[in-house]
Amino acid sequence: MTTAVPKTNVVPKTTFVLASQSPARLGVLRNAGVEPVVRVSHVDEDAVAAALPADTTPDLVVTELARAKAREIAAVIAAAADPASGEFTDSVVVGCDSMLLVDGQLQGKPLTPEVARARWAEMAGRSADLLTGHCVLRLRDGVIVGEAADCSSTTVHFAKPEPDELDAYIATGEPLQVAGSFTLDGLGGWFVERIEGDPSSVIGIGLPLVRRLLAQVDVGATQLWSHPAR
Repeated sequence: MTTAVPKTNVVPKTTFVLASQSPARLGVLRNAGVEPVVRVSHVDEDAVAAALPADTTPDLVVTELARAKAREIAAVIAAAADPASGEFTDSVVVGCDSMLLVDGQLQGKPLTPEVARARWAEMAGRSADLLTGHCVLRLRDGVIVGEAADCSSTTVHFAKPEPDELDAYIATGEPLQVAGSFTLDGLGGWFVERIEGDPSSVIGIGLPLVRRLLAQVDVGATQLWSHPAR
């Protein structure tokens, strides 16, 4: 006698893969209820940007950088997909890239104190647009079955740090490794007067935009929650 196996309505959980080593992006996702798998991309950002047509708009530049990162990690996830264990058989890979647009020029990480100081000399007391490109790839059994990408833009109004304040900020090293030489959620927040737009996008990953992109690849944001959002 064969015993029938009862059917269930349990939907296999989609694995959220963050293609970034950014602790700020990871923090945004964790605070929003998602515990992602982190895989760090090693895309040559300068090479990707250089390969784009000369008339590529700033928003498309950051979006293409995000796409390159997501695609690199998608290849890694595809190779690791294991139907037997279910690991990575249904995944979304999210890549992001942020740059500050000042006077029509995109600025990434300054990397040195000298560059950070020069950039703050340009933007102190002014406003600039923080652009964050996002790319979401849906994979099933190692095959990309959906893709959605877009850019978010948030206007940041900067204060004018006193010389000793700027010296202290640069000495911490924080502005050297972040797009635009500032953070919103760290020490740099002391020198941001206000923003117009999505704060999570300034931190590095825009939750409202990611939610819309996930929907385009048939994933609901709430499906990805590992714990209630705080």
